[in-house]
Amino acid sequence: MSQSHDKQSLSALTLAALGVVFGDIGTSPLYAMKEAFAQTHYPLPVIADNVLGILSLMVWSLLIIVTFKYVMIVLRADNHGEGGVVALMARVVERAKDRPRKRTFAIWAGLFGASLFYGDGVITPAISVLSAVEGLEVATPAFTPFVLPITVGILIGLFCMQSKGTAKVGAFFGPIVCVWFGALALVGISNIVAHPQVLAALSPHYALSFLATHQTVGFLAMGAVFLTVTGGEALYADMGHFGKKPIRLAWVGLVLPALLLNYFGQGALLIADPEAARNPFYLSVPEWGLYPMVGLATAATVIASQALITGAFSVTRELIQLGYCPRMNIRHTSGSQMGQIYMPFVNWTLLILVILVVLGFKSSSALAAAYGIAVTLTMLVTTILAFSVARRDWHWHNLLALAVFGPLLVIELVFLAANATKIADGGWFPLVFGGIIFLLLTTWRSGREQLSLRMATDSVPLVPFVQSLQHETVLRADHTAVFLNPRPEQVPNALLHNLKHNRVVHDKMIFLTVSFLPVPRVEMSQRVLVERICHNAHRVKVFFGFMETPDIPAALEWAEEQGLEVDAASVSWFISRETLLPTPGEGMPVWRERIFELMFRNATPATRFFQLPPGRVVELGSQIAI
Repeated sequence: MSQSHDKQSLSALTLAALGVVFGDIGTSPLYAMKEAFAQTHYPLPVIADNVLGILSLMVWSLLIIVTFKYVMIVLRADNHGEGGVVALMARVVERAKDRPRKRTFAIWAGLFGASLFYGDGVITPAISVLSAVEGLEVATPAFTPFVLPITVGILIGLFCMQSKGTAKVGAFFGPIVCVWFGALALVGISNIVAHPQVLAALSPHYALSFLATHQTVGFLAMGAVFLTVTGGEALYADMGHFGKKPIRLAWVGLVLPALLLNYFGQGALLIADPEAARNPFYLSVPEWGLYPMVGLATAATVIASQALITGAFSVTRELIQLGYCPRMNIRHTSGSQMGQIYMPFVNWTLLILVILVVLGFKSSSALAAAYGIAVTLTMLVTTILAFSVARRDWHWHNLLALAVFGPLLVIELVFLAANATKIADGGWFPLVFGGIIFLLLTTWRSGREQLSLRMATDSVPLVPFVQSLQHETVLRADHTAVFLNPRPEQVPNALLHNLKHNRVVHDKMIFLTVSFLPVPRVEMSQRVLVERICHNAHRVKVFFGFMETPDIPAALEWAEEQGLEVDAASVSWFISRETLLPTPGEGMPVWRERIFELMFRNATPATRFFQLPPGRVVELGSQIAI
């Protein structure tokens, strides 16, 4: 029975993974082959040798980048079960405490990769939904004026539904995507049967021959070939939701075969009818099935967009918990699944940017020029960080690590160079947008460090100060006060201001410090650490992982196991609230200090972020020059 239960659980997880993990890469057939022969930037005649060469490049890109790199190698580089460039960065940083240069490099590389993820996040919903709706133009040109309005309407509806959560509709995602991949395979097979010689592209000889014969054009075509693997990073990023085995089973058992069959089917159609290059995906579908395929493709692209939006929420939360992003409002949309969250600011910002991208680029072909370069850079960051994990954690010999990751790095650099030729035609957008996000993340990190140093210069040691209060004649309130204290060795400003202005101390004082560890989740038994300072004062440290949403009152209940009884609902919570004053001098340039001050001022209040009872919070402020 146990084995039967495990099989059922694995089947359910594999089906669910289909609905979340593979939506992006599964919609690439809509536009990848079309862009390879679009002839927008290079002349590539639609003849059999060229079709076989492009097909062979696509096949081996899927096998090397996705199957070998991600499915076989990188999925092993998890951080306590979590994946993605931020989780990988946290793992490398955690292991590099004794190597400051490596730690700094890992932080900057991880933030760079996360920033580019947002650039990809803006383009993916736009190009996916737009390419699906463009199928209506294939049916009849009369739909052409309505493609953009329909696309914008679908995207608005998608983003408006985010506040409801994905718990109810998530169960439908897996079956729909399963039908989508089945349709891809059937359409591919129907075209392959007519021209089975297209299967010769399985040989890498055609890829190498194509690149040798068409050196410049072949190099440029690599930018279109890369579109087939753009969703590969999602396999790693969503590992924490489903685990390695379901993702591997879904990829090998259904997704990869379906993609290969469909690409081969499009290639067979192009060999038979070169004019089909204008939209080989929809023209490979029988006429009677065109409208159902448009509907199915639209559903698949909406699901792909949903997965990326959810990923943006998760990445942002991870960055907040690790201290690289200001606090933002986080809402849980499911009582049973902690990973299902909604972040209003991220959601509406993405919607505005996605609509602007759709209206600005107007077609999937134009968007394809902007798509790819950000993903390539993110993949490069993942390869570099995974190399570090292989050397330090897996204890691989240098030669083995270089033999595995060296060729991957070379291939991805070729893809990067090919995509770099598209910068002037739209590739600049994800780079500029990612660069802005990178500036904001690094500004926040540097600003926090500068603020901590400035406050440390005016600090008072906590333990001797609290012990001295035992001998002072001061009014004492028969009550419990909890002081949120980000610097556990120092007296919180809220206590100093309370003494200065109210001339009172509480009969029982708790100095609480929240720490976010570079692990996804913390065991409840390790959540709280209590240290007694004197008979009426305690220092409490509360720990959370970067995938958790902090609930301080709930966590404080665990202090009772260590001898500290606290009724979290009845205490007074004291919070220090600083007002920053940017000033010329040491530290960051004034313009960056102003950005940091703006981010600091608009961050979600600690009361809401830590889920404190708002009616029992006292905020005492001060001004600090930075």
